[in-house]
Amino acid sequence: MKILIDINHPAHVHLLKNTYGLLSRSGNDVIVTVKDIPSAIELLNIYHIPYIHLGKKNDGILHKGIDQIRYDFELYKLAKERHVELMLGSSMTIAHVGWLTGTPSIVLDDDDDAAEPLFARFAHPFADVVMTPDAIVRKTKKAIYYSGTHELAYLHPNYFTPDETVIRQLGLTLSEPFFVLRFNAFKAHHDIGKGGLTIEHKRQLVALLSEKGRVFITTEREIDHEFEKYQLRISADKIHSLLFYATMFVGDSQTMTSEAAILGTPALKCNSFAGKLAVPNQLEQNYGLCYSFQQDRVDDMFAKITELLSMPNLKQEWKRRRDIMLSEKIDVTAFFTWFVENYPQSAKVMHDNPDYQWHFR
Repeated sequence: MKILIDINHPAHVHLLKNTYGLLSRSGNDVIVTVKDIPSAIELLNIYHIPYIHLGKKNDGILHKGIDQIRYDFELYKLAKERHVELMLGSSMTIAHVGWLTGTPSIVLDDDDDAAEPLFARFAHPFADVVMTPDAIVRKTKKAIYYSGTHELAYLHPNYFTPDETVIRQLGLTLSEPFFVLRFNAFKAHHDIGKGGLTIEHKRQLVALLSEKGRVFITTEREIDHEFEKYQLRISADKIHSLLFYATMFVGDSQTMTSEAAILGTPALKCNSFAGKLAVPNQLEQNYGLCYSFQQDRVDDMFAKITELLSMPNLKQEWKRRRDIMLSEKIDVTAFFTWFVENYPQSAKVMHDNPDYQWHFR
């Protein structure tokens, strides 16, 4: 089968790298496209995944709208030239092009409709399937629900083994406490009017945690000058191993908070989305793996950090909570791969018997 995977964000490389590998090894012709996102392209190169470049990605809602038309046009030409039979990804582009060409599109979406109204309005209606974690309730009848998260597609123990060498590369030992901080840019279309930690909050956070251990900061854009000495300098494919071994993760990033939680590392975030997204809420409320705070509750976040750091055997307790979570989730990559290779019959199977997903553990 000729399958096209479109990458719209660095996280989508992680999300689909294992599915890409399984599909390719079973004899499918898999084409990968990507926007001009340096960190996403870096990851594709690291994982030796060939790709076709779709062009520049801009900030601002007007520019994003113009870009979307251009992406649609470029992908439309490619899909016709390469006789693509199915498209997979988390982008609006595959939904549009699939509808225009009559090619089935499977859109992977782990955000609530209310958090991404433009995507829900302009992508979901054009997709054939909107693959959705079961923590979310969708308006569209095209949703197929599964017990998992995007992060489990690459952090499930069936695929992820932490690499201890990253600890030594940073001059650390496994017994030494250290903290990973992530500061977001809030530049996506669904981030308009949203925000996270202020510069003063960041200063307080660094001051608090640097007294407890080493601090490493990763940012979506350029790092603030005063934090340069804390800047994390490892290749992008090593970050999950670092999160696995970290004492704690703190930041205003949605994805990295969930990644840390799923890896069994206490994770705290402060941003405008706190408490409003179903998947992180499930990790917090059902499994106690993370905590979220609105910006006016940042003092509560600092108090929770102090409380957690006073707990004996903190990491062992989070491993126990993680094990419970994993026992109630599927192998997301195996499920995605089966669904793609057997589409459209797989969609009928899931509609008739949603519990079929538990074949993938």
